[in-house]
Amino acid sequence: MRLIPFVLLLALPIAAQDTAGVGAISGVVSSDSQPVAGVTVCVSGLSRCATTGENGAFRITEIRSGEYRLEVTFGRQALSTEPVTVRAGLEGTVDIALPQVGAARESVTVTASVFVAPEEVKSSSFLIQPEEVFKSAGALQDVSRYVQTLPGVVIGSDDFRNDIIVRGGSPLENLFVVDNIEIPNINAFANFASAGGTVSLLDAALIQDVTFLTGGYPAPFINRTSSVLQIAQREGSRDAFGGRATLGFAGAGAIFEGPLRDKGSWIVSARRSFLDLFTDDIGFGGVPVLYTLNAKAVYDLSARDRIWGVSISGFDNIRLGLDENSDLEEEISNLDIRYDGRRSANGFNWQRLFGDRGVGLLGVTHSEARVRTRVRDLVRDGVPPPDLPIPDLIAASPEVFRENSSEAETTLKYDFTAYAPMIDKIQAGGSFKTFRIRYDTASPFGNDSPYSLTPGLNPFDLTRRFTAYQGGLYAQATRNLTRRLNLTWGFRFDNYSFIRRSRVSPRAGLSYRITDKLSWRASYGSYFQQPFFLFLAAFPENEALVPFRADHYVTGFSYVASPTLRVTIEGYRKDYKDYPVSLQFPSLSLASLGDTFAVRDILFPLTSAGRGRVQGIELFVEKKFAAKWFGQMNAAFSRSRQAGLDGIRRPASFDYPRVFNLVGGYRLNPKWEFSVRAAALSGRPITPFDPVLSTQQRRDIFDLDRVNAERLPAYVRLDLRADRTFIVRDKPLLFFIGAQNVLNRKNVAGYTWNRRTNSERINEQLGIFPLIGLDWRF
Repeated sequence: MRLIPFVLLLALPIAAQDTAGVGAISGVVSSDSQPVAGVTVCVSGLSRCATTGENGAFRITEIRSGEYRLEVTFGRQALSTEPVTVRAGLEGTVDIALPQVGAARESVTVTASVFVAPEEVKSSSFLIQPEEVFKSAGALQDVSRYVQTLPGVVIGSDDFRNDIIVRGGSPLENLFVVDNIEIPNINAFANFASAGGTVSLLDAALIQDVTFLTGGYPAPFINRTSSVLQIAQREGSRDAFGGRATLGFAGAGAIFEGPLRDKGSWIVSARRSFLDLFTDDIGFGGVPVLYTLNAKAVYDLSARDRIWGVSISGFDNIRLGLDENSDLEEEISNLDIRYDGRRSANGFNWQRLFGDRGVGLLGVTHSEARVRTRVRDLVRDGVPPPDLPIPDLIAASPEVFRENSSEAETTLKYDFTAYAPMIDKIQAGGSFKTFRIRYDTASPFGNDSPYSLTPGLNPFDLTRRFTAYQGGLYAQATRNLTRRLNLTWGFRFDNYSFIRRSRVSPRAGLSYRITDKLSWRASYGSYFQQPFFLFLAAFPENEALVPFRADHYVTGFSYVASPTLRVTIEGYRKDYKDYPVSLQFPSLSLASLGDTFAVRDILFPLTSAGRGRVQGIELFVEKKFAAKWFGQMNAAFSRSRQAGLDGIRRPASFDYPRVFNLVGGYRLNPKWEFSVRAAALSGRPITPFDPVLSTQQRRDIFDLDRVNAERLPAYVRLDLRADRTFIVRDKPLLFFIGAQNVLNRKNVAGYTWNRRTNSERINEQLGIFPLIGLDWRF
């Protein structure tokens, strides 16, 4: 009698989040909890099949992003199945449970975990679904702000900023990758001495998925020592033209998308902030203006060749400082700041499949940023008379800082992945970067550093253009040593032409499956990072800096209780070496800086003599969206110590010993959804002022016998959001309303010395902040 194949109706969106841009499907076929051998599993339309072995396992590789069906041939009857979605961008893992013989109703149960990371990622990985970014309370539809709720990540010194501070590291230590494009900074209102800003350039409505790695990440990732934020944007519709209108924290905008000749798609998002249409001052002497544009196009040249292009850009400007409504108790009222910036990143990628066991990805990208800033100090020459008109005061005040600079980066990279006998997965690749730097920056009066009794230190006038290069290559292999034990090992080589240094970075990771639900993982890696070019070029002695180093040691357990519920516990240690530290202030390390808008405050002569250590433990409970709710809870305990030129290890500025986060969402019915976020953090370390010296010089001067010896009060915040869906002209209209810090808690951002009143002042974080927005698909 003929065998009747049954078709497993699985919609599997598998996008290329692997280094080479393709995915794979693996799983186990079982019946009555026992593995079944000899079952043939095929990907419909691709002629790619696998047969289960004695352990019931199968694996089908080299599957490009898209939707597929699996065809399973087994038995003599046609069997039905349940639908399943495998997470886009990663290896889809499915468990297929066949029915017992003679069952009254033949059916196949299929389950798929949403927690499966690429097999070469052994630890410290978090997979974020787009709904979590788009609909979570307090995230402001900003991927960086959502990431701040994950284990080991904390909110910085200012609620207006979206810096990512990972496991005690500086915000300068994070790598951003969007659709295979490395972007120096994905945020608006940023400068060349930071990696954060106020709002993301990325439209959350275009995000397909996010992978966040916080330690022990594998060899393909370059030149950052704390984390990797990897974002995949979705394709446009291949079926028909469509669009949506949006309104949110980043402004109002529109999205349009459609097919490309039945072989591809395109999608474009344009947004503009709108507060300047209603007011010229939102409380600090001005109002931000921001334009952003995101675009992506994908085209299938053939069954083996796919190309795609990505463009991300932003234009921003703002004026800050004294106006008629200013509070003279605030330091911002003593300044006049004019800023405008633009940044863009464009990339082209070509992916090609080589037979059934290899895939290559060629990428060419170019990113560029330009910043123009002017700062006038209104009280540098003394407190002005109260009746002096503000325009006259600004015109008469000295310009203490100016910048009209640009940085451009062009990258050519190639990644190759192959599956070979005995070794299993092999990955290799390389990149070559060209940097074109133009600095026109000056601080004619120097900096009144709070670390020094002498005002006006380090005046400079930097006018310089140069080109620098950075080359790198990597290789790594992943192999199943036994049925339960998997090993990844590899290395990176990087050459930094500007500072004439080369470094080799070993990487390794192990995973052991103790049971079907419980696994142990461990990873190790050395990571090097060149200091930012602005630091290197600011003073001649800074060109002697070398890449600083961080060695990661990570181990932990993961328990996947169900396809949507996971519990992990991890311990880690990071050892820092050769960190840039101040030549003038023995206690100051660059590891304690980076979350600031004030560029001139962190430009000074440096040397590579800093050392540090961060260690901690993290507990994470995660429930992905299913049925009606999603949520995550994490608690982290850590200790971060950094040493300056004096060699004394002190609490680092990003040392938060205890961190607790809770995020949750509940879908009451198809019309109503609710979300909540709660955060509680230890206060960050601070150095108190010397009140006598500060009063004498009418500026902030630290007590250098108590560097980072005190702490701010604990930070506590509660955010809420409610979503209501309406139907307008047969299309869904999402309206949401919410608030940050609904308890209106007076969280302390820090202390400043007000030069006008010659007294210490408390700077408070953002109070209760209402939010409203909409999203209409048409």
